[in-house]
Amino acid sequence: MGKERVGLVLALVLMSFVISTSSSDEQQLRWRKSLFSTATTSSSSSSSSLLSNRVGSSLLFQVQGNVYPTGYYNVTVHVGQPLKPYFLDLDTGSDLTWLQCDAPCVQCVEAPHPLYRPSNDLVPCEDPICASLHAPGQHKCEDPTQCDYEVEYADGGSSLGVLVKDAFAFNYTNGQRLNPRLALGCGYDQVPGASYHPLDGILGLGKGKSSIVSQLHSQKLIRNVVGHCLSGRGGGFLFFGDDLYDSSRVVWTSMSSDYTKYYSPGVAELFFGGKTTGLKNLPLVFDSGSSYTYLSRVAYQTLTSMMKRELSAKSLKEAPEDWTLPLCWKGKRPFKNVRDVKKYFKPLALSFTDGKTRTLFELTPEAYLIISNRGNVCLGILNGAEVGLQDLNVIGDVSMQDRVVIYDNEKQRIGWMPANCDRIPKSKAMNT
Repeated sequence: MGKERVGLVLALVLMSFVISTSSSDEQQLRWRKSLFSTATTSSSSSSSSLLSNRVGSSLLFQVQGNVYPTGYYNVTVHVGQPLKPYFLDLDTGSDLTWLQCDAPCVQCVEAPHPLYRPSNDLVPCEDPICASLHAPGQHKCEDPTQCDYEVEYADGGSSLGVLVKDAFAFNYTNGQRLNPRLALGCGYDQVPGASYHPLDGILGLGKGKSSIVSQLHSQKLIRNVVGHCLSGRGGGFLFFGDDLYDSSRVVWTSMSSDYTKYYSPGVAELFFGGKTTGLKNLPLVFDSGSSYTYLSRVAYQTLTSMMKRELSAKSLKEAPEDWTLPLCWKGKRPFKNVRDVKKYFKPLALSFTDGKTRTLFELTPEAYLIISNRGNVCLGILNGAEVGLQDLNVIGDVSMQDRVVIYDNEKQRIGWMPANCDRIPKSKAMNT
C-alpha cells in the first residue's frame, strides 16, 4: 500500500537489531512468484462446525509485559499448520495483524520465535479486507491474485508484505476449541522504529475490516467487542466478546463519528487538580499500542508548566540527568513506587461531552507517573508533536492500567471501570 499511516504511537515493531539485509526488487519478485505459485484465492474455508452462530462466548488471553521497564504488553497467539506460538504486541491503534515472515525475509528484526512460514492461501487483491488497508483511491491491483500491504507507525517503524490466510487456534471461555482461518500479514520487509520490542509481530485490534476481532465477528464467532485490563504490576488480560463484564458497572461514552478510524470519544477538556486548564477541544484516541500518553504540543507545554509551578515549592527537584523520560524529578532519597510521591502530584481528568452527558476519564498520579530504575519519578505524559502526532492526543497504556477498558463496536461506545487486573476472570480455558 502507499504511505498511509496505520496505527499510532511508539507501538509496534519497535526492535532495533536487523538480522537480515535487504535484497533487490528482482529477488522480491522471485520470492512472491515461487512461494505462492500454487496459491489459492478463495475465501476462508471454515469447517461446517464453525458455521453455527456461537456469538455469546468470549475469548480470553493472558497478557504479559508492563509499561516500564519492558515498554509494551503482549499476548501469545498460535498460528499456522502445524500451529506455532508467536508473541504479538496488542494494538488497538491499528487494524492489521502481521507476523515477520520467512518467505524468505528481505529484512527482519530480532524476535523470540523462528519466523512465520506462510500458507499458500493468498488473499486476492479484490478482497474487501485488502481494499480496507488502502486509502480511498489508492487500491490498485498490479497482481489480482495477491494483496500487497505496507503499514507505517508513528515511531517510524513499518512492515511491508503480502496478505495470506492461515489457521488460528483459540479457546472459548467455555472450553470449546476454535480454529478459524483468518487473514494476516506475511511481513517480509520490516523497518525498525525508535524503540526495541523483541516481538514476532502485531495483533491489530482496531475498527477496520482486517482487524482480528472484525474478522471473527464477520464469521459470527464472537460479538464485535474487545477489551483489556493491564496491570500496573505487569501482566493482565485481553478479551474478545461481551460476556466477561457487568455493563451496568461500566462508565460509557459514545465513539466519535468524526474520528472513525480510531477508538475515539471525540474531543476532551483537560482538568488539573479538579480545575480546568482551559485546554478544550482536544481530539483524543485510546491506543493500547502506545506505552505512554501523549498530548498535543500546546496541551503538553501548558500541563508541564502547571506541574513545574506546583512542584517548585516542594522537595522534588528536576533530574535532567535521568533520560528515562523527558521530565523526571528526584527526591532526597530514591523512590520505590508511585505511592511514595503521589502526595506531590494532583489528579488529572479528561472530560467528554456525550450529548447532554459529561463523562470523566480520571487520571490519578498512578495513571501518569512511573518510577525509573534510578529511583526518580518521571512523567508518563509526552509531547505528541515530537513523534508526529500533530494535534492528536493519545491515551496510552500508562493511563489505562488497573482498569478494564472496553471498545464496544456493536453499540459504538467506549467504556472503563476500575479493576484488579491481576485477577483473571474465571473460565474453563484461556489463550496463553
